[in-house]
Amino acid sequence: MPNSAQHYELIIIGGGSAGYAAARTAANDFGLTTAVIDGADPLGGLCILRGCMPSKALIESSNRCRDLRDAAEFGLLGADAQVDLPAIIQRKRRLIEDFSSYRQEQLENGKFDLIRGTASFVDEHSLQVRLNQSQETLTITADAICIATGSHIDVIQLPGLEKNGFLTSDDILDAQSLPDHIAVLGGGAIALEMACYLEGIGKKVTVIQRSGQLLRGCDADVAQALEAGMASHGIEVFTGTGLRKVESRDGQKVVHFEQAGQPKEVICDDILYALGRAPNTQSLNLDAIKLEMRARHIATDSSMATSIPHIYAAGDVTGPHEIVHIAIEQGEILAQNAAILLGKCDKKPRHIDYRLKLYGIFSTPQVAWVGLTSDEAIQQGIDFSCASYPFNDHGKSMIMNEMHGFVKLMQNNKTGELIGAVVVGPEAVDLIHELVVAMYFRATAKDLASIPHYHPTLSEIWTYPAEELAEL
Repeated sequence: MPNSAQHYELIIIGGGSAGYAAARTAANDFGLTTAVIDGADPLGGLCILRGCMPSKALIESSNRCRDLRDAAEFGLLGADAQVDLPAIIQRKRRLIEDFSSYRQEQLENGKFDLIRGTASFVDEHSLQVRLNQSQETLTITADAICIATGSHIDVIQLPGLEKNGFLTSDDILDAQSLPDHIAVLGGGAIALEMACYLEGIGKKVTVIQRSGQLLRGCDADVAQALEAGMASHGIEVFTGTGLRKVESRDGQKVVHFEQAGQPKEVICDDILYALGRAPNTQSLNLDAIKLEMRARHIATDSSMATSIPHIYAAGDVTGPHEIVHIAIEQGEILAQNAAILLGKCDKKPRHIDYRLKLYGIFSTPQVAWVGLTSDEAIQQGIDFSCASYPFNDHGKSMIMNEMHGFVKLMQNNKTGELIGAVVVGPEAVDLIHELVVAMYFRATAKDLASIPHYHPTLSEIWTYPAEELAEL
């Protein structure tokens, strides 16, 4: 509940990953009187409740199922992969309850106030909060405010979609029964992770992506390798499409679209809608404070300050990269900068740096990259070179029978510094971290090539492109 004065040095709207990081840092590190406003039930935020953690729990079960199906390759007979979907969901629920209860304990530990309700702006320093239990409202004020309200599934206007119904990732994450054939609308991280989960538990999956490739924004060779790897597991992919309508036919659903100017349709049992998310700003009454927006996101500078210097934003509500570890860093940065603004910290201001921006997609095969893509380097006019090496010529991946994909390194030709790296293949999201560390210390390809790597391991694959670049 709010303190007796109903005034704080920092109020944070939202108790997810970004909001909790901001509150913890502000209260613990700088001693700011802090409140978090969150009316969600349960607490925890998108990552814990409906995103990273539950999806990875399901994907882990799916991957084990796929391993059992492939057991004969390893001389193992009689490995009958029978999917018990309710048991998979129950395991996920146990894990998420554990994660969520721990976050609730962190939010309720007394180091800052937790106000259970929904906040909206009255003016630049005042918030009206509608309390959950009583539905009463109270007004509280703050010297600084952080908006960390996250995002929600954004449904486009597609004729027939609402009428005929669809699933979202929220539905899939708790579904104890699923139909045989699901069409996935979208080709981003959520769409592809859910598509691979569904295929792993034995469902027929068709992916329909509007952009010309999967994972819009990544290099074309990455998207092509991912699509080929998914196709090897029986997932059908259509890219460069224009969605037209959805209808029902003989008890099934039909997605109509165009590709290369030709009309096409996919007949399926149900549709998974995964065409993106939008910031949660609708209940904030932002008109009262006239914040600058970047399309639908709240615009911030590198200090995480908005166009009003004492109001900050972090996480999905601001972007530009809607990823948990970045949201946490944004929250920590704004907390320190708010403390500086309020005269409670004599450190230098902190600024977000996306040089080491890191992505990971738990698809099959996995995809991960750090730093610049080739397209971004070209756009920035950097003189660079690339070198790659395939998993189908790498000893450990051949032993594992995981031979789809490749690794790729990029170096700045003027300095030799590594500026980007990508993996498509086995354990990509773990393998990329070696390059995150190398790039953090601004290592060159020659530096990386000289570091010992144990044999046989997946990670030694990095030495091959590193050696090639080091010889340039």
